Amino acid sequence: MSYDIIVVGSGPGGYVTAIRASQLGMKVAVVERESLGGICLNWGCIPTKALLKSANVFEYLKHASDYGITVNGAEADFTAMVGRSRDVASGMSNGIQFLMKKNKIDVLTGNGVIKAGKKVVVTDEKGKATEYSASKGVIIATGARSRQLPNVPQDGKKVIGYREAMTLKTLPKKMVIVGSGAIGVEFAYFYNTLGTEVTIVEYLPTIVPIEDKEVSKQLTKSFKKSGIKIKTDSSVEAVDISGKGCLVKVKSSKGEETIECDVVLSAVGIEANIENIGLEDVGVVTDRGRILVNDFYQTNIPGYFAIGDVIPTAALAHVASAEGIICVEKLAGENPDTLDYGNIPGCTYCSPEIASVGMTEEAAKEAGHDIKVGKFPFSASGKASAAGAKDGFVKLIFDAKYGELLGGHMIGANVTEMVAELVAVRKLETTGHELIKTVHPHPTMSEAIMEAAAAAYDEVIHM
Repeated sequence: MSYDIIVVGSGPGGYVTAIRASQLGMKVAVVERESLGGICLNWGCIPTKALLKSANVFEYLKHASDYGITVNGAEADFTAMVGRSRDVASGMSNGIQFLMKKNKIDVLTGNGVIKAGKKVVVTDEKGKATEYSASKGVIIATGARSRQLPNVPQDGKKVIGYREAMTLKTLPKKMVIVGSGAIGVEFAYFYNTLGTEVTIVEYLPTIVPIEDKEVSKQLTKSFKKSGIKIKTDSSVEAVDISGKGCLVKVKSSKGEETIECDVVLSAVGIEANIENIGLEDVGVVTDRGRILVNDFYQTNIPGYFAIGDVIPTAALAHVASAEGIICVEKLAGENPDTLDYGNIPGCTYCSPEIASVGMTEEAAKEAGHDIKVGKFPFSASGKASAAGAKDGFVKLIFDAKYGELLGGHMIGANVTEMVAELVAVRKLETTGHELIKTVHPHPTMSEAIMEAAAAAYDEVIHM
């Protein structure tokens, strides 16, 4: 029962790693205790986007008259939306099964625990334990789960995490969402669109706090216009679930207040799945709940590697995939570049969408850069006007001396499909002037990137 590589976990880090290792001629096995595809495909990235698409379609129907269409009696079938989301997730997981077979990767179903000597013991649902060995190495890709706050314990019914938020039996009338990162604002948009009264409670001064401040300001404006209540600089002190619903005690500089709701969604981030997988027995070093690795993802113990949400890098599916590919290419004797963590795109799929890469304006100034900033609103975009999606803008930050794109920040319809251009521009070290002279098709939303670059150099045409 020997392999070249054993990957523990089959999320977008694990299964991509396994496939790339197989392509490089290695004999590979993947250990998975639940469903192939991990959280992303089954309970995260993919099914949430299916729910958000349903909300988006319903929103179109509610505003059909804006497009010259009369629609009568359109109703949201919450149960059917949830069912569609689960079907999409199931289909994607089946697709990973096909990829495993296609690439001759063995799937070892059960709970994996690493052992000394580059071994993994897999215990199946019947309690049978089987030991496997990996001649080249064991790669830990066990992902993460919803983080729990001590004062907001999740019971899975009244106080829930993202998994339960995707499978509620009925649409709640009122919901309080604790945290305004990607998970929080995406579910805020979804439930608000369907008619739930949503209140967001954020501890920091702005929602989506890692984004550029102007992006946060725009999302706040759009959300409030949609009827979402936002409380920043506020903390949830306690949740009383003894009654029929929930009583949420919220503290701010203005004092304390109690908010009544049916459900509380805790969306305060994630914590790595590193418990009970054998790290202590093997001697793998961790710090602050994450596994420590070098530039090519080797732990302190030779033959053991870790990627994705279990290490101290951005907890994003595309980051985990990139890390896994670099890890096995290095193992195969190739010479891959290390991952540039300063050029990782971030996407949030609420409405309007958010996409960004690189430094915010504030961070660029703090780093000592002399900058040029260009901003182009979608209200000046012909395509955005035609689509009825004029909220938002593209904001680009350039180094004034060298023309380097330091950061790009977008909020608006479909901007998550546009951000890859900025990632490529930064990767290729393209200058602001070169971006201005890159002909963009008309009419498209992407023209706003060219126009924002032109605005930074006082050459903007349509504003």
